[in-house]
Amino acid sequence: MSTQPLDGPDPVEATDAAAREAAADLLRALASPTRVAIVLSLRERVQCVHELVGHLGLSQPLVSQHLRVLKDAGVVRGQRNGREITYELLDDHVAHIVGDALIHANETNDGRAVPSDAPRAVNE
Repeated sequence: MSTQPLDGPDPVEATDAAAREAAADLLRALASPTRVAIVLSLRERVQCVHELVGHLGLSQPLVSQHLRVLKDAGVVRGQRNGREITYELLDDHVAHIVGDALIHANETNDGRAVPSDAPRAVNE
């Protein structure tokens, strides 16, 4: 485990119970591989549902359902343009959280990359 301090104020000291609950709500909203993929797509550019459907290879109703979860959590915003709704990330912090989570998922405790097909220990 790294002993390097995080950038900025200590998040443990800087949060109250309501902030911790909001952080947990955000993490729950991101707790789906599909929603992670949507965030990664939207960090590149604003997209409408059919673009996300094509990029992700999923059905329109499924993508729309996941967008609703992200919208309700304040992660994305939809803007209607005629018959289409374009979606964008509301905050770059979310893209950083997802990116950091992906980096972490591909590392072992000593910092070496783990092959994607390698078995993972239950307690990691």
